Amino acid sequence: MRSAVTRVGWVQALLVVVGALAACSGGDDPEAAGGDPSSGSGAGSGATGTGSGTTGAAGGPPDSCALDAELRTGEATYYDFADGSGNCSFDPSPGDLMIGAMNHDDYADSAACGACARLTGPNGEITIRVVDQCPECPAGDIDLSPEAFTQIAELSAGRVPISWRYVACDVAGPVVYHFKDGSNEFWTAVQIRNHRSPIATVEIEKDGAFQAVPRESYNYFVDTSGMGPGPYHFRLTDTGGRVIEDTGIPLVPEQDAPGQAQFPPCTP
Repeated sequence: MRSAVTRVGWVQALLVVVGALAACSGGDDPEAAGGDPSSGSGAGSGATGTGSGTTGAAGGPPDSCALDAELRTGEATYYDFADGSGNCSFDPSPGDLMIGAMNHDDYADSAACGACARLTGPNGEITIRVVDQCPECPAGDIDLSPEAFTQIAELSAGRVPISWRYVACDVAGPVVYHFKDGSNEFWTAVQIRNHRSPIATVEIEKDGAFQAVPRESYNYFVDTSGMGPGPYHFRLTDTGGRVIEDTGIPLVPEQDAPGQAQFPPCTP
């Protein structure tokens, strides 16, 4: 059964301090060439960025594991075909089914993709990763995989009340840059994966200055004029205003290019 889930918009902080590297330890079709946004894209093997990465940090909420102070409420449901793919354009993740589909409002045109949420339900708590959208779900609701739902309630319940907030993902290694099938120097689409906190903006350095890359609702940042042949210098900002940079990222269509930077870890 499938029910509704909500996407929450993220407000980007304005003040950023760039600091030392921290290693870690979870649609509209484009009119240009680039493939079908419904196709999945998950972590896989690929070329490695050869440049340096830097990590910055800004002040966070009192509980550094929680990414914002707001406690949201709604209902949890489950859908049988949850496999890690969906509107966020990730590949199926059979080894990680602690996942969910966010309601339309909180999905916020893919701003919630890859974010982690800590849910409290009738029988317990679970941390899930957002991989899909539930367009019909009311604000506050999250549609879970059956595996995740059973951590907070019996499947027979079908629908249960929950409270939840965004938390830092428990990831290992640096962020990963995944280039969409069909990407080239004249039309380039990149997705950010394995990020500890939700991505607010992606910028690329061109002609000595950083330029923002627009985000599409299928969770790719698309430069319709192209990013050039590469390698690239990216600057990422998360929803808390923290900034990281990676250089030497090669253009590898339909592959992963790991960076060297990661957002600051959670220190409860």
